[in-house]
Amino acid sequence: MRWQGQEESGNVEDRRGIGGGHIAVGGGIIGVIVLLFNLFTGNNVDPSQLPMGNGQQSTQLSPDQKAAQDDQAKLSRVVLRSTEKVWAQQLPQQVNVAYTNPILVLFNDATQSGCGGASSATGPFYCPADQKLYLDLSFFDMLSNRFHAAGDFAKAYVIAHEVGHHIQYLLGTSDKMDRLRQRLSEEEYNKYSVKLELQADFFAGVWAHYAQGQGLLEAGDMESALKAAQAIGDDQLQKEAQGYAVPESFTHGTSAQRMFWLKKGFETGDIKQGDTFNDPGLQ
Repeated sequence: MRWQGQEESGNVEDRRGIGGGHIAVGGGIIGVIVLLFNLFTGNNVDPSQLPMGNGQQSTQLSPDQKAAQDDQAKLSRVVLRSTEKVWAQQLPQQVNVAYTNPILVLFNDATQSGCGGASSATGPFYCPADQKLYLDLSFFDMLSNRFHAAGDFAKAYVIAHEVGHHIQYLLGTSDKMDRLRQRLSEEEYNKYSVKLELQADFFAGVWAHYAQGQGLLEAGDMESALKAAQAIGDDQLQKEAQGYAVPESFTHGTSAQRMFWLKKGFETGDIKQGDTFNDPGLQ
């Protein structure tokens, strides 16, 4: 991925090194790390109950680690700027909806969001209440080391996926999901959650389609993103954790589904082809 020297977004809050206080997650779309915790323990754990200490201590990074994180922060700003340019053009052009820029919050260990607390345990997520994306950059290390999804474009996919949730907020999908959450059982809601996440994957693919014209993509980049999507499929994670998959508990989609919708967005660049909620194959 050719991102060095590219334009960076100014819509970033860098809270690294700032203590976040106690964790009390009260909403938003949680990331895959909580899912992993639940799978390995066999429990459905609220991140607010995870031991996080008093919130006043921050992970101490070595100079090399800090330099690496600073590099990842620059990458994140470049990717965010690229999404801003793509969606500012494509959203009004394709579906007649104005695009407003979200804020990317970078943090270490813990911080506060409009949806409650955020921590390294929640993974990357988007909060509709404040229209901000939250990212502890240590997740990128986990993506590479734990999921074996290395490469800068795999990291870009993570950010573009969360921006995809911002698109859903602007389209009114997030509000519909909130209403569904109030009246459906957990198992029934999980089916809609899968569709929501797969659509965010699709939107990430749409961004990548147009990012090609910005000169960001290199040979093998899309394969890197697809490998990341494959690695964090619900079936893959559950089989690794417990030896078998429980489809009714899926919240993000299978590896095959995540790869399919990411690739479809990339190949078509057409927002209207990403209606996962009415796709017969996902009923």
